Amino acid sequence: MRGLQPGLTARRLLPLRLPPRPRPCGPRLSSGPAVAGALERAMDELLRRAVPATPVYELREKTPAPAEGQCADFVSFYGGLAAAAERAELLGRLARGFGVDHGQVAEQSAGVLQLRQQPREAAVLLQAEDRLRYALVPRYRGLFHHISKLDGGVRFLVRLRADLLEAQALKLVEGPHVREMNGVLKGMLSEWFSSGFLNLERVTWHSPCEVLQKISEAEAVHPVKNWMDMKRRVGPYRRCYFFSHCSTPGEPLVVLHLALTSEISSSIQAIVKECPPSETEEKNRIAAAIFYSISLTQQGLQGVELGTFLIKRVVKELQKEFPHLGTFSSLSPIPGFTKWLLGLLNSQAKDHGRNELFTDSESKEISEIIGGPVNETLKGFLSSNEWVRSEKLVRALQAPLMRLCAWYLYGEKHRGYALNPVANFHLQNGAVLWRINWMADVSLKGLSGSCGLMVNYRYHLEETAANSTAYLSSKNIKASEQVLSLVAQFQKNSKL
Repeated sequence: MRGLQPGLTARRLLPLRLPPRPRPCGPRLSSGPAVAGALERAMDELLRRAVPATPVYELREKTPAPAEGQCADFVSFYGGLAAAAERAELLGRLARGFGVDHGQVAEQSAGVLQLRQQPREAAVLLQAEDRLRYALVPRYRGLFHHISKLDGGVRFLVRLRADLLEAQALKLVEGPHVREMNGVLKGMLSEWFSSGFLNLERVTWHSPCEVLQKISEAEAVHPVKNWMDMKRRVGPYRRCYFFSHCSTPGEPLVVLHLALTSEISSSIQAIVKECPPSETEEKNRIAAAIFYSISLTQQGLQGVELGTFLIKRVVKELQKEFPHLGTFSSLSPIPGFTKWLLGLLNSQAKDHGRNELFTDSESKEISEIIGGPVNETLKGFLSSNEWVRSEKLVRALQAPLMRLCAWYLYGEKHRGYALNPVANFHLQNGAVLWRINWMADVSLKGLSGSCGLMVNYRYHLEETAANSTAYLSSKNIKASEQVLSLVAQFQKNSKL
């Protein structure tokens, strides 16, 4: 387990609240060329002053830390930038101008290569390699390290990374230097939020009101409607857990909701809408734990392995409470499926008469129901969610949409891994792509995101390690007979 960096105390990690961004008192990029130029010059001056210089290798442990005010100036200046474009500009300048000294890297690399070609003592080569490692550390890492020592410094860095991710998504700042800085900051946050510093906390109806409020606000998968809805989700046959950091108990970082059921659930309505079988839990009625929602509360912690650790810790907690419990599964949304399907229909509609998604009999039946060409007309029905009002259309679409969804989850890839982010998360954890469920989420969000479909990723605890290794190393997806059968039907009936 990796510890905190020297000088980083638990007290300083995460005060409960950051103040709101103050209104900027300086020039803004959007105020005109002259004013924008003044802001850019102010940024350059700030970075020259705030980013500590890299000491020469021999003095790396003897150079005093920069004055606390230098880092505080950066935090204050950054907090005063109200516009996302301004923050992106500052972060871009930091990434491009204060990264690795490539000249030093080349020089130290040449030294290592030269030593490897000559018979030398191991100590000499190891020191040369250490010099190379030192040269590969970007300057801005020193700034982040010293900011982390400020009160609230790590929380500031979490927010800064959230801004950086947003700026990249909006293409306000791009390029390899920015991606590298994001990776460096993610690595530092992964150390500060490693599992040894995380507390597992259970939420009940008797938890403090502020905790219940935060859990309610954090629920991103199946939004909480009211207090009675929240009471159900933490009541009998339900569990809610979250990770907090050891410095701030009660402050959720990632939240997991689960249901204790008699079998693997195939519908979210049965979990979030129906009342439990009784107010008192009967252990003999509990045979499965269904993870139906996991939400990250801090966007700056994306990619930091919190969800995976949370599921593992919760499984251990449940096994203590219910020693007989052996079935663990998710009931997961399939975000992006509807968008992917509409894209296929759109491309097929442009090529008049082309039909590669449905069999001839399916096309005829669907066309008769919707009263128009399948691809173009169905695209409108699916976009507006009108199709669920027709029982005939729901029945006609079940078979083709089930096999299309199976292919989307199993066959559509990004760099060899599952394209769907939720699938990728559970498959990395070692789960099995187990069952696709029809009309499992008929909420507006469920219909818009995945045509009402949901999927179970099942966790066979004795197989998760092997499944995870196979997926990460060989990109092999472990799937059930139901899913593989649907995939085979897709390959037989579709011509994509």
